[in-house]
Amino acid sequence: MTGRRDVRFRDRRDAGRQLSERLVESRLRDPLILALPRGGVPVAFEVAKALGAPLDVFVARKIGAPGYPELGIGAIAEGGEVVANGFALRRLGLTKTQFAGLAAQERPELERRVQRYRGARTLPALDGRDVVLVDDGFATGVTAEAALRSLRRSRARRLILAVPASAPRATRRLVGVADEVVCVVEPADFEAVGQAYEDFSQISDEEVVRLLECAQRADKVQR
Repeated sequence: MTGRRDVRFRDRRDAGRQLSERLVESRLRDPLILALPRGGVPVAFEVAKALGAPLDVFVARKIGAPGYPELGIGAIAEGGEVVANGFALRRLGLTKTQFAGLAAQERPELERRVQRYRGARTLPALDGRDVVLVDDGFATGVTAEAALRSLRRSRARRLILAVPASAPRATRRLVGVADEVVCVVEPADFEAVGQAYEDFSQISDEEVVRLLECAQRADKVQR
């Protein structure tokens, strides 16, 4: 795990450029960059460009607490992986059945995003590759955990989790799930991902698709 606490980012693209400098140290072999949409895509776009690697998305979806959708109590990911935050469930008094119902409510949106971002295109082969999963930041890390556990079923050589900013507690949690965690900044006073950015504007579906198409064109030129 790598990290320091004296860095802030102008925007997600700037964060991606700084993150790519750290990833060079990981000695990646045949890397594939997978972004967690939406916010992870601009970050991952810069990482893929700097490393000369292909870019795609891997979709995971946070499960919010009833009445408090921003409070993540779990997540679902492509491939059917479901991860629960047991501490949050106990604190809110939610049963496994109630959690399963909340997870089911998020599946249509997850499937919509897969279709919107990838369409008929299949996920690139992961066998023998170093797969780098990128997001713009973690508060709890539960969404990244769901994605990593789903990707773990593949035959990837290594799973590297890369993020510009993370809560220290989330980073510690994910160290045991990924083969390596690369993080640029872990503020001791972490409150929200957006505090690490000057510009943390919402990313649209259209921007995600545009960046993916741009990356795919660049990848074809390199080949």
